[in-house]
Amino acid sequence: MIPWEHLDTGPIPGEDTPLRLMRRGEEYSIFIGPTELMGTRVSASEKALATLVCARLRDRPRARILIGGLGMGFTLRAALDALGPDAAVVVAELVPAVAAWARGPLAPIFGGSLDDPRVDLRVDDVGAQIRRTPGQYDAILLDVDNGPEGLMRAENDRLYGLEGLAQARAALRPGGILAIWSQGPDAAFTTRLKRSGFAVEEERVRAHGGGGRRHVLWLATRPTGGAKPHSGLSRGRRG
Repeated sequence: MIPWEHLDTGPIPGEDTPLRLMRRGEEYSIFIGPTELMGTRVSASEKALATLVCARLRDRPRARILIGGLGMGFTLRAALDALGPDAAVVVAELVPAVAAWARGPLAPIFGGSLDDPRVDLRVDDVGAQIRRTPGQYDAILLDVDNGPEGLMRAENDRLYGLEGLAQARAALRPGGILAIWSQGPDAAFTTRLKRSGFAVEEERVRAHGGGGRRHVLWLATRPTGGAKPHSGLSRGRRG
């Protein structure tokens, strides 16, 4: 077997363990410690995160979406393929090195998507982007960790708690969709989404597209009417 080659290291703001960009033949992966966060070999569910959402935005003129986590660009490219020419895509990537890799060793994988005039890449915390932009987005796509139970960064847990979900709901336009990628299911998180005032669908999608393990996508829609979050919203992060 071809051994992994370490190409670069990217510090994570506020964390001790950095990301590592690795290559093995034609395959690229990003690791944190011994754990692989993402790789070019497995991308079907990351693409589905965008295609399932953008299919629901086809009739919305000037759709505006926020993608949390640049990763290897699979979600971004799928979104650009599905959205119209008048759409706008903001990508918030916390780790500066990840943004640099997209224009460096991973440029062939990104295929020029960062040069698309619809794309605005910001090296920033997606949570901060959400808090600064109430009522701005038709969809928010989060793929910033292994799911609601954060692996990469403890601060990511805030995105998936009741306060973070309330902020995401406020950042969406009526009928907007909060979509979240996860390595696996989490019944408690589904409950938190519902308590936060979302209509929730849970999709199981193949990691490889054709077979193998399944990842979980939550599609949580902000109602267009007057539905309110449940009264328990203020009681703690985990609910």
